[in-house]
Amino acid sequence: MGSNKVKIVLDADVLIHFQKAGYMSLLPEILPEYECIVLSVVYEEVKSIRTQLDTQVRILKNISLHPFAPTGEMAREYAILSSRFGRGESACMAYCKFNHDVLGSSNLRDISAYCQANDITYLTTLDFLYYAFIRKKMTKTECDAFIKEVNGKGSKLPVVDISTYACKVKI
Repeated sequence: MGSNKVKIVLDADVLIHFQKAGYMSLLPEILPEYECIVLSVVYEEVKSIRTQLDTQVRILKNISLHPFAPTGEMAREYAILSSRFGRGESACMAYCKFNHDVLGSSNLRDISAYCQANDITYLTTLDFLYYAFIRKKMTKTECDAFIKEVNGKGSKLPVVDISTYACKVKI
């Protein structure tokens, strides 16, 4: 904590995808030039992966937990967003808008138009996989197995060949 790095504000879906595939501990290592954070609102939503997240926050110290208690304009923005979207997505979007950080979320239906309108950079689970692949932190076989595993456990990731995936975000 207290880092001057730009933050990647992780939403529940990305955390859950990485946990389902067994790669949660790798997530903060994919883009080490950023600080991975989880807002308290999102932390409350991820009860199913709380033990593993607690390990990363308290023992590995590679993800940090940040309280979300918006005031002023951010509080107003959060209230507007949370009337339309989930609390976690809303908190992440409002936080990123006012702190100029990067959003980590695969909930494109909810976030993409807002992020584009507010000049917020966002990374999906597949974008994280793309960077893990090109930075040689995961092989093509591991990325393909990740997608299959996550989809097999009830999530919906597009099935792609990671070696031909076109990430739109240049980090």
